[in-house]
Amino acid sequence: MSALEISNRLNQVIEFLPENVRKFADIGSDHAYLPCAVCLNRPDVQAIAGEVNRGPYESAQSQVNKMNLQKQIDVRLGNGLEVIKPNEVDTIVIAGMGGTLIRSILESHPEKLEGVNRLILQPNIDASSIRAFSISYGYQIIGERIINDEGYIYEILVLEKSEHSQQLTDKEIYLGPFLMKEKNPAFIEKWQHVLEKKQKIIQQIKQAKHPDEDKIKLFEQQKTWIKEELQ
Repeated sequence: MSALEISNRLNQVIEFLPENVRKFADIGSDHAYLPCAVCLNRPDVQAIAGEVNRGPYESAQSQVNKMNLQKQIDVRLGNGLEVIKPNEVDTIVIAGMGGTLIRSILESHPEKLEGVNRLILQPNIDASSIRAFSISYGYQIIGERIINDEGYIYEILVLEKSEHSQQLTDKEIYLGPFLMKEKNPAFIEKWQHVLEKKQKIIQQIKQAKHPDEDKIKLFEQQKTWIKEELQ
């Protein structure tokens, strides 16, 4: 894979980079494919590719060297937001992790979010935890996208800092306010699959010696939300 032949998933993430982005950080950069793809096309943009482990860090360095982008992309070794300084970047990308982990990375170093105008987050699972994060930390969700890329369903969320706290219902946190309105084929496919799993899990819990009534109640509520949107 060359830096120009990146996945549809990463191309969709790149589409959400602001036109006026000056310097962005890609946390957990996976061979620095995304920063390379951006910087090859935009010589005015600077990037930081962050990796927590030595092997992926060296792979990212190798990719940047191969593309001759050392002047634009700085590959750094460190855990999460430790690789950036406050006010150093205006946009942060975190793609390809669980939503709970992404939230944990953001919460671990809130001071590093100083000067950051936009967060582009692509959780593999549990996007709802990112929506909950947006409410707790004063962000607005300004865009969402759900796609099927080679048989895998991915959600992308775009957050911007706001003076006005965003109001989302529990249903919107679970399903996504923008995604519920659009209801594209990937949305329908994902939630039909989740609905089938929920029904099986509820039956299994009910058959337990001591059924967890709170969990049953929560899953039944989620089942209702899904059915309402699939109708």
